[in-house]
Amino acid sequence: MKTNIITIILAALSLGAMTSCSDFLTEDSQMGLTEEQIYSDLSYIETNLTGIYDNMRDWTRSDERAWFLMTGTDEIQRGALQMKDGGENASLDNYDANLNSLTGRVKDQWNARFPVVTAAAKIIKALENTDIQAGTKAAELLGEACFIRGFMDLELAAYWGEIPVIDLNKVGETGYGRQSLTDSWKFVIADLEKAAKYAPSSNDPGRATSGAGYAMLGKAYMAAPVETGLRDFSKAAECFRKVMEMNYSLVNFADLFDYSKPNTSESIYEFQFNNTPNQNKIMFQIGSRVAQNWWSDGCYFAGYDHVVVTEYAYSSASEGGIWEEGDLRRNESIRYDFSYYGETPNLDCVAWEDLGEDHDELKPHVKKYEDFRTDQHSGLGLNNMWNSGKNIPMLRYADVLLSYAECLNELNRTSEAVEVVNQVRNRAWGFNLPDDMKWGNMTADEFRVRIMDERMRELFGENWRRFDLIRTGKFVEYVKERNKWAKRSGTIDAHNMRYPIPNEEIEQNEDMTSEDQNEGYR
Repeated sequence: MKTNIITIILAALSLGAMTSCSDFLTEDSQMGLTEEQIYSDLSYIETNLTGIYDNMRDWTRSDERAWFLMTGTDEIQRGALQMKDGGENASLDNYDANLNSLTGRVKDQWNARFPVVTAAAKIIKALENTDIQAGTKAAELLGEACFIRGFMDLELAAYWGEIPVIDLNKVGETGYGRQSLTDSWKFVIADLEKAAKYAPSSNDPGRATSGAGYAMLGKAYMAAPVETGLRDFSKAAECFRKVMEMNYSLVNFADLFDYSKPNTSESIYEFQFNNTPNQNKIMFQIGSRVAQNWWSDGCYFAGYDHVVVTEYAYSSASEGGIWEEGDLRRNESIRYDFSYYGETPNLDCVAWEDLGEDHDELKPHVKKYEDFRTDQHSGLGLNNMWNSGKNIPMLRYADVLLSYAECLNELNRTSEAVEVVNQVRNRAWGFNLPDDMKWGNMTADEFRVRIMDERMRELFGENWRRFDLIRTGKFVEYVKERNKWAKRSGTIDAHNMRYPIPNEEIEQNEDMTSEDQNEGYR
């Protein structure tokens, strides 16, 4: 933020290492180009924009940052060794006093987003001050920049509440302090409206389209806090209907996570990775520690257990979990079997961890991001799960269908909502849904309960669970009941629906004071 210590380098423009948002706004290019020259030339703007996309990908969905928003829910929790000594590492699931304004991982997430927001804001300012005509290159670039800022701000508003609004045409009026909750969400919605209106109908993989804009705008209308007066299921449904009229379709579920089939017809937006140099490193973080100790980093499902699956998320319905007989999504999403080339490991290699009954290294793990190309037997010579490079989905057509169904239910059209959900469930049974697995008549309240399980089954590990729990008001209830560590700690509270504002931000941002800290944090 304004004087927070953040660095950002914008792709080929190399604008230099900035020590604050205000520095970023005034420094000239190290290439000798003035800002006026850079932002008056569409080719420079587009080069700049591609660099911002890369930063959004690398700073929010790779390495440790890739699992941060997954954990602390009823779907995914931290591994036992990460929890053993308590403190900051454990606080993300314990929700205890160690989750506070000094928590480094929370600060890192906050700081990772604002350089992206600010960089997009510079493009938006330059293009909004021109005569924008829909369908022109300038309009398309504006739509893409608004998508980036809107998406980043939606995450910030959903997880931190009131946020600073980085509108460079109004910064003299708003400063860099937190705006009201209503103004924060109005800003998100306005950006996503422009993304839907101006972004191109088709684009290079990893760049936004109007479909992505409409999908995110629908999510914003569904998630805007009720007290803002902006939550509108009718408008959200209209957005999702727009996407449903585009050329997206459901594909075989396994194809979604097959690295040889990136950007399927179901993909609306996915972060683009490869094994080198743009690996996401996610398996290094979330694979099995026993596999790493037993077979080394050359086992493609090895890792360090930073997050594992909750019992609720990996168990069958008969055992009190979510999985129904015959659902193909289960074994595509979660690893249950840790055998490897005919050998099965045991816990002897991690006995030093002294975890008592908490060992979870061979309990179910997230499978969606496993990348066999990194395996020592792949023949590619990568030989290290650090190089995992599957794309990470952000928006999928199935998500749009489920979100649309949820809106229909809230609009008293539950029978229609059920039929839409059955489209997604049909795919989950290989496009041959048994009659006894079809959803039938139910009340609106029953639908609200069941859709949350269906969203977990479909979108497991795709970074939407926390968002869904918060917007539906189920965050505390479900996490306290289903997350092993939160249940054991017993300290989760309603204020934990928001993360704390980093103390560094409050101390260094001239437009914030201690009163800006979220309730319940110190």
